[in-house]
Amino acid sequence: QVQLVESGGGLVQAGGSLRLSCVASGRSVSSSGMGWFRQAPEKERELVAIISSAGGMTRYADSVKGRFTISRDNAKNTVYLQMNNLKPEDTAVYYCAASGRFTFATMSYDFWGQGTQVTVSS
Repeated sequence: QVQLVESGGGLVQAGGSLRLSCVASGRSVSSSGMGWFRQAPEKERELVAIISSAGGMTRYADSVKGRFTISRDNAKNTVYLQMNNLKPEDTAVYYCAASGRFTFATMSYDFWGQGTQVTVSS
């Protein structure tokens, strides 16, 4: 089993930045594809960014390209999401998740964190 704990969320003004962290415990996630997802009130959960096990490949949702950067430190069993130029529409609960593959498919993610709230004020 893998436990994932997100942190770094908060309230920020539009145009500001936040850095989310996701620390894994229970076992190493160095061989796992990792993803960040978000869910706004009354909306479906959507993928934000994914990163391959070694960190060499990344993919982003069109809505965050050029503003968000996903990265990982396998020595620390940690994945990050740097979010710049935040917009009110980025307000959501952000979740990290682990998969056996580098994939956009939400159903392929086996382990999920509890989420961290990000609120962007206009």
